[in-house]
Amino acid sequence: MSFASPAYLFLLILIVPYVVWYLLYYRRSHPVLQVSSTDAFRFTRHGWKEYLVHAPFLLRLACCALLIIALARPQTTNNWKQTDVEGIDIMLCMDVSTSMLAEDLRPNRVKAAREVAIEFISGRPNDNIGLTLFAGEAFTQCPMTVDHAVLINMLQGMQCDMTAKGMIEDGTAIGMGLASAVARLKDSKAKSKVIILLTDGSNNRGDISPLTAAEIAKSFGIRVYTIGVGTNGLARYPMPVAGGVQYIQVPVEIDTKTLQGIASKTDGEYYRAKDTKSLHEVYREIDQLEKTKLNVKKFSKRYEAFLPFALGAILALLLEILLRVTILKRIP
Repeated sequence: MSFASPAYLFLLILIVPYVVWYLLYYRRSHPVLQVSSTDAFRFTRHGWKEYLVHAPFLLRLACCALLIIALARPQTTNNWKQTDVEGIDIMLCMDVSTSMLAEDLRPNRVKAAREVAIEFISGRPNDNIGLTLFAGEAFTQCPMTVDHAVLINMLQGMQCDMTAKGMIEDGTAIGMGLASAVARLKDSKAKSKVIILLTDGSNNRGDISPLTAAEIAKSFGIRVYTIGVGTNGLARYPMPVAGGVQYIQVPVEIDTKTLQGIASKTDGEYYRAKDTKSLHEVYREIDQLEKTKLNVKKFSKRYEAFLPFALGAILALLLEILLRVTILKRIP
């Protein structure tokens, strides 16, 4: 335990002169009765109240000491803890183009992908996991971390309205998304480095082709698992119109050949998820990946710990007052 304001602890020195003053004052103020002989009181039994005479003073001392300690603001100590855990380095590479709003997966593709990814992350507490998002452009939403609460919080904010807000260009830049994820993994020291790339379309944007990005991933020993999301044929899609939404049927165009090529080049696997159930099964299969040891450094936060001391001081003061006005009440 440490103190935020340790200078207040020097006030504890004042307790010493207070004790000395009490002992001197008690001798002078204690009533005495002069008698010629004390033999008559030799066998007199002491009352139980006699043992409580100094209790108010001791309670006041305790109250002062606890208040001083509370003023010094005791705190739990920050510390770093290093542990070796079993895990792998994973980058989730997720498509957030507007086509992910199609409702062939329930409630729609992007929400289904988000929920299944969160479940996957929750089941792998020891993995170093990050998140890359892409549409017509790509960016890292969360670098690799073992703080999965932060990662899940960012994943929950994954929406397809970034293109509508002008944050990124619409489209499907699979090569850019994959290259962005590779950039985050290339310096990893883990034995196993994996990218899980999820998309519902074919590459139509970006300066890097998907297969070129796959070659780069292969050069860094990164395996890529690709997932094509969408049913066969047509999918129900919400089209914004004046005053509401109109549902239309749009064709599902997944570039299976390219996704298979990416997986094949990097010794990964290609999966097709036609519904939410099959998407769960895909992630469960990927969950069987090999594990490797990671050295994790955890930081524990500092918390204020003055409250128990403050409450103890209040309790001691109340007990002193209670004793003085009841059992040890003096009558002038």
